Amino acid sequence: MSQNIDHIDLSILRALQRDASLSQRELAEVVGLSQNACWRRLKALNDKNVLKGASMRVDRAKLGLDLVVFVMLRTRHHSAEWLDTFRRHVLTIPEVVDFHRIGGDYDYQLKVVTQDMASYDRVYQRLISGVELDSVTSYFAMETIAEARPLPL
Repeated sequence: MSQNIDHIDLSILRALQRDASLSQRELAEVVGLSQNACWRRLKALNDKNVLKGASMRVDRAKLGLDLVVFVMLRTRHHSAEWLDTFRRHVLTIPEVVDFHRIGGDYDYQLKVVTQDMASYDRVYQRLISGVELDSVTSYFAMETIAEARPLPL
């Protein structure tokens, strides 16, 4: 942990990870601060870029987004130019919700969330049309046990 983050800041961050919709008054009560002290802490966390917006988790199943696919990619290209093109291409695909460059047998891992196999195939076709890839391996989630867990603060 950064030396600039103390136990009170960690309490604020834990509370916000559990429920980002808390009002400033509610947050102050949860962490045991006055509203003014809580506001100053939040402002400092924002100024340090520790907080990055606020969001709500959406129940994807209730929206018909039932298919989760982990896509493992391998490439023979490792130039800065290829990487820039690849990153820009992948980031145009809204179904890609997570995107990592990784070490090991594969070079990149994508998490794709979509409706069904037909819609995943459209994502796959779009993915491979934009850049040359050596291999694409897809793993289909059978069950979500834990997702979007809070950071371990």
